[in-house]
Amino acid sequence: MRTLLSLLLSILLLLANFINHAGAIHIDVYNKDSITHAAWVFAHGLMTYYNGNQTGQTPGKFVSPYYWWEAGAAWGSIIDYWFYTGDDTYNDQVKSSLLFQVGTDNNYMPANETTSEGNDDQAFWGFTVMAAAERNFSNPDTNQPQWLALAQAVFDTMASRWDTSTCNGGLRWQIFPFNHGYDYKNTISNAGLFMMAARLARYTDNSSYVDWAERTWNWTESVGFLDTEYYYFYDGANTEENCAKWNITKYQWTYNAGIFMAGSAYLYNYTGSSLWANRTQSILDSITIFFESDTGIMYEIACEVTKKCDIDQLAFKAILARFMGLTAVLAPFTYNTIYEHLIQTVPGIEQSCVGGIDNVTCGTTWLNVGWDNTWGLGQQMSALEVVQNLLVRDVPAPYTATTGGSSPGIANVSSEVKVLTTGDRAGAGILTSVALLMMLGSSWWIAL
Repeated sequence: MRTLLSLLLSILLLLANFINHAGAIHIDVYNKDSITHAAWVFAHGLMTYYNGNQTGQTPGKFVSPYYWWEAGAAWGSIIDYWFYTGDDTYNDQVKSSLLFQVGTDNNYMPANETTSEGNDDQAFWGFTVMAAAERNFSNPDTNQPQWLALAQAVFDTMASRWDTSTCNGGLRWQIFPFNHGYDYKNTISNAGLFMMAARLARYTDNSSYVDWAERTWNWTESVGFLDTEYYYFYDGANTEENCAKWNITKYQWTYNAGIFMAGSAYLYNYTGSSLWANRTQSILDSITIFFESDTGIMYEIACEVTKKCDIDQLAFKAILARFMGLTAVLAPFTYNTIYEHLIQTVPGIEQSCVGGIDNVTCGTTWLNVGWDNTWGLGQQMSALEVVQNLLVRDVPAPYTATTGGSSPGIANVSSEVKVLTTGDRAGAGILTSVALLMMLGSSWWIAL
């Protein structure tokens, strides 16, 4: 009995030692090995929310309650994790997920998501396949859709929904009229179109994409979603009020600023224009509102302190961090400021990511000492993105078709996409209803 008790005590001591070691996340921001180890921990935590490779589950989707857009965003985080650290553990799952979700038209409008899909949702999958092209992520077989072609298809379908029937242009939040939010035009949907245009311009050397980026920026500014006095990006406005400036919802979200900042950096890198350099710098100056004044730690100003962030909003900091890293590489004059923001945020992550049974689960807020007893895909993705973007200078800048990018696209593609008018919108509503019935009909028997 005494021998058995001694053995059990030894096991408990070893387990306690393991737990204490596992929970001691210390990140030396000047040491690549330390950063890489922390990224490994957070990437593993992120992937614990994925069950799409299990029998009966859907490849590419994460566990409930995480929405489809966030899955697209998460795969983008894992592509960058591989590129920054060299760890290809999850690459097969990334590749199979991205290819499973393309939809019958190879544009990330799959039947299982189309009935609730928004323009912003589609854009996040577009960002990820664009990153796959820019990072030279393993190309699909020749009989499968290719990363660049998928990104071009996402752009084309989004641009075709440019809607001049209200607000003098812009994208609606939702794609289909029967979805809540169809009567709302928001910054994130238009940020998605802007980002896709900027990245495709640089990768393909097709300046007509720049025209679309300029159109989207100018509309966002003219309608008042961008306040050019402070370079704040607001959430959006209702189409029923024709996006009247008094009707604008003035919430500021980290991801809107991050996407417009990086898109501007892409355009600066491609064109060399001082206009895009100045816009990049102006947005960088404005994002100080997302870093707590005393500590410099990143936070979601619109909901985090009040503890009212919803499932989507918990992932927004991840998007800002990712696009801060891209901005630092594409517009090197921003690097020092961005790097300082990231390293000042790391202590907050260290003090937050000590929760759960593994003692390395991340919470929502990084402002307080200790874990806040929250957890989730968005929290893990946010911590991962801040940490891994400390490594941006250790890897090549995003490739283009002329600097090493190997992903083939659509030959002779034109970005002169027809925009929708009021008459077109009525006809499109009829076609949408017919198409939706066809999609539901085709997916009905599959689900049986």
